[in-house]
Amino acid sequence: MVSLADGIVLRIGDHVWSFGLNIILYIIVAAIVGAIAEALVGWNVPFGLIGATIAGVIGIWLMTQVIIISGVSINGYEDVVLWGVPLIRALIGAVLFVGLWHLITYPFRRGRRYRVA
Repeated sequence: MVSLADGIVLRIGDHVWSFGLNIILYIIVAAIVGAIAEALVGWNVPFGLIGATIAGVIGIWLMTQVIIISGVSINGYEDVVLWGVPLIRALIGAVLFVGLWHLITYPFRRGRRYRVA
């Protein structure tokens, strides 16, 4: 059963999961940041939009919980915050993650081999 009130509530048997509007907006921002990071790096993480969303979530976590930097500004504006997510730091973290993913997985990439008849 799925109901929309203050968010999404999923009930499966005895288990109940509740996702509030803040989590939904956080995931939307992570998807946007991850897609922009893929475009900037020029390399795609696996699983398309889901992979970009995971890259965005990891980037947000990396730059807000693990590596905390301050003083990031563009044209005198301090880090822009959208729905509680600092966008510039999140984008930096997502670009770092996608770039690191590219460095690790590039040697294992196999291109298609065409046979000439």
